[in-house]
Parts: sequence; C-alpha cells; structure tokens
Amino acid sequence: MAEVFAPLFVSGRIVDGILLLVAIEALVLLGARARWGRGPAPMTLLSNLASGAALMLALRAALVGTAWPGIAAWLVVALAAHLAELAIRFRQDDPAPRRTVTKRLGTTESDEPSVRAHR
Repeated sequence: MAEVFAPLFVSGRIVDGILLLVAIEALVLLGARARWGRGPAPMTLLSNLASGAALMLALRAALVGTAWPGIAAWLVVALAAHLAELAIRFRQDDPAPRRTVTKRLGTTESDEPSVRAHR
C-alpha cells in the first residue's frame, strides 16, 4: 500500500486528485441548482470551494518543498476566498429578530417568557 501512496504524496499528485474531485463536486452542485433550483447559491459555493482549493494548493506546495513565501501566498488566497464567502453569506442572511424587554419582568413584547439566569 505504501508503494502506491508514497509517490502520490511526495510528488503532490494526491492533491491534484483531490482538486479534480472538488471540480467535479462544483459541476454537480451547479448543475443540480440549474436543473432543480435547489442547492447552494453559485457564488457562495464557488468562494467556499475556492478557499478549500487554495488550502489544498498550499498543502501541495508544502509537499513538494516550495519555499515558505509560495505556501503563504496560497494561504492568503484561501483567506481572501473565505472572507468573500463570509461577506456573501452575511449579505444573504436575514438579521436575527430582535426582541425588546417590556416592563413586566420575564416577558417580551410578544408575551413569550424570556430566558433568565438562575442565581
């Protein structure tokens, strides 16, 4: 078994295989969204997968002995893609509903009991 996997790790080809699977995943999910209208939003999906792919490329760079600036560059790309995904998600999500506490202790405006800490 080691004779099969060792060369894949030393050469970084294991990461190429994983990236191929990530590309197939993207095509399947985007195709499902186009066909049935269900699944993650395209930009959210692509930024998420780009972040993971950049991490995989940083791993590949480390496996083949790339100098640290090359590895750091892929990590910065991963961070940028991750931040892009967060920005997209925060714009898409509705803000959490806020409740105000009324003068009656233990209730909210909708007369639902509020959560109180026990002493």
